[in-house]
Amino acid sequence: MKVLLIKDVKNLGKAGDIKEVKDGYGQNFLIRQGLAKLATPEVIKEYQAKKAKEEEELKKEIAKLNEYKEKIESAELRVERPKAPVGIRGSVTNACIADELKKQLNIEIDKKQINLKRAIKSEGLHHVDIKLGHGIHADLKVDVVGVD
Repeated sequence: MKVLLIKDVKNLGKAGDIKEVKDGYGQNFLIRQGLAKLATPEVIKEYQAKKAKEEEELKKEIAKLNEYKEKIESAELRVERPKAPVGIRGSVTNACIADELKKQLNIEIDKKQINLKRAIKSEGLHHVDIKLGHGIHADLKVDVVGVD
């Protein structure tokens, strides 16, 4: 019997493979456990349509992330903090940067995606790495300004 694997099966194949297996193994184990479906033309066509839709969604998401990257790298984020005798009072953390990105550039990014080795505690221009996903990184320029 021919089956379409839905999940990876050790010593048999990966998801999406069509394999020839013995009837008992296919019916009693693979299909019953939800690891495979009987490989009819309708099932194969449905699986291929589902894969094509997932690939299309992935392409759209990557295009959106690349658009965010261009927007982030072309902008300079201005963060104001109260002045101190040396540097600024407090610090600029990844949560602060995420909030400012939302306010100034209208880009919502989780604070965990902002890669700060340590909090920014001085005035001036700082470069911050932002992990957008799917291997796409953006370099954000953060200008910390002390105000009275």
